[in-house]
Amino acid sequence: MTLRSEFWHNVPLSDMTAPEWEALCDGCGRCCLNKLEDIDTEELIFTRVACRLFDDSTCRCASYANRKSLVPECVVLTPENLPEIAYWMPETCAYRLLHEGHKLPLWHPLVSGDPNTVRQAGVSMQDQTVSESVVPLDDWEDYLLDD
Repeated sequence: MTLRSEFWHNVPLSDMTAPEWEALCDGCGRCCLNKLEDIDTEELIFTRVACRLFDDSTCRCASYANRKSLVPECVVLTPENLPEIAYWMPETCAYRLLHEGHKLPLWHPLVSGDPNTVRQAGVSMQDQTVSESVVPLDDWEDYLLDD
């Protein structure tokens, strides 16, 4: 299926086709990072500890189609649940940005036409994570994302 030209400018998230919805993902991998919550401030803190299905070299889920069955706690993002969970999505996330009424950044592949601009902009988590399968939960605070 062909994507409508610059659909992210004029198509509401709820009206996007499945391919358009998927195309919003810039492939940074930040949504696959485990997060900690500061008890006092309720601030979410991203770690470099990634979901066990996250492929650090490709910055993609190793089993995207089966992720929910393999990792029951995985949240499958939809237009319906986005309003409830946008706050824990990365601030650079296209879904969150569009939901909050912002434009996509110039480095986003839909804008730049180049998937490499995500890494060039320093947003990609490629080659920067450690799997949750090798880091005990008690040690996650040793892997905070320094942004």
